[in-house]
Amino acid sequence: MSRSLPLDQADGLRRLFAHARVCIVPVVSNPNVAFGGVMLERLCTAFAEHGKHTLVIDAAERANEHAEMALLDLAECIEPLSAQVSYIAARGLPLRFVDAAGSTNAFLQAVMQAAPHCDVLLVHASASDLCRLFTRCPDAQRVRPLLLADDRPASVTHAYAAMKLLTQRAGLVVHDLLLGAAPQSPRSERIAMQIATCGDDFLGAVLRDWVRIDPACDATEAPTPELRRLVREQLRSAAGDAPTVTTTGFATHTPVHTPVHTTEKASTWALN
Repeated sequence: MSRSLPLDQADGLRRLFAHARVCIVPVVSNPNVAFGGVMLERLCTAFAEHGKHTLVIDAAERANEHAEMALLDLAECIEPLSAQVSYIAARGLPLRFVDAAGSTNAFLQAVMQAAPHCDVLLVHASASDLCRLFTRCPDAQRVRPLLLADDRPASVTHAYAAMKLLTQRAGLVVHDLLLGAAPQSPRSERIAMQIATCGDDFLGAVLRDWVRIDPACDATEAPTPELRRLVREQLRSAAGDAPTVTTTGFATHTPVHTPVHTTEKASTWALN
């Protein structure tokens, strides 16, 4: 019996998100962040607390290039790192699944078929690659991209530019942020508030939550309450549940100063 053709360009993603067990988290790569690997490890640890098996799909600019075998047998290229985490080097791989409309959502379908045991897909890729994966997504409200940054201006500018691209090209307007900074860093809260304010003022985007990750922490130590909250809400979002309202969310992070910005340039922010 021949396989029925998709009804439209979004049919593949519609079927993809019908599989409510899988939580797909687009993690926007940031080449200006020195400890992005630590942030991914902390996320995996937090998802493992929920009994989830996470597959890290590393398609970022600095990831290893995908193996040629991936085009023949994707499952053979998935490497188990622990009982709760698997990994696949995938730089350049999503583009090998591009269709005539420029969408690469067939790649996500292929990954899910190759790794049916995985509950969470962390798709670590550039903003442009993520746009191709999720544009015309029929359930965009169930996808909340996770921005990465640290407390240096170049990384903050890159994170804001990624937010702009995802909002304008893919219609993904709600984001979270992982901010790599020492606990005593005086800039962390100011940076998060500036990204939130600029996203709202210039893009109509929302930074729903943010969590500070200490780059010097042990990646296997228990997640902080803030990280637990972010992961819990990511799982709720993927399942299509309404977000919970807590007294510890982003809305309670009150800015310590009045944000000053007259142009849409993150590099103008006062980071000192």
